[in-house]
Amino acid sequence: MMSGLEAALTGASSPSWSERVRAGRGLAAFADDPEAAEPLLGLLLDVEDTAVTRQTAEALARVGTMAALRLIARAVAEADDHQADWLQTGVHDALVGPHGVLDVATVCGQLARDPDEAVRRGAAEVSVWADGARC
Repeated sequence: MMSGLEAALTGASSPSWSERVRAGRGLAAFADDPEAAEPLLGLLLDVEDTAVTRQTAEALARVGTMAALRLIARAVAEADDHQADWLQTGVHDALVGPHGVLDVATVCGQLARDPDEAVRRGAAEVSVWADGARC
C-alpha cells in the first residue's frame, strides 16, 4: 500500500488535471520534505491547467510554513504573468477563506533574507498580495 506522500507524488505527474489538483493538495502537507519540493513547484507552474496552479498555491498558503511559502515564492519568481495571476488567486483564496491562515506577510518577511535572490523577489510579491488581502 502506498503512503500519502507516494500517492501524491504519483498523482503529480498524472495527465489528469483533477489528479494533479489532488496531488497538489496532498503534497502541500509534505512541503517540508525535500522529495516533495520539485513536484510541488511543477504543480505551481502547471502549464496545462490553471486549476492545478490555483489549488496548489492555496493549499501551500494554508500550510503557511516557511518551506511552503518558499515554494510559492520560487514559483512566483519563475511564473509568467498568467501563471502569476493564478498563484495570486490561490494565495488570496487561502487568506480570505473561512479558515484564514497564519500571517503570510511575516513568513515572507523572513524569506526576504533567503540566500536565493529569486525567493527574495517572489516573497516580496507574495507579501504585497497578503497585504492587499487584509484590506
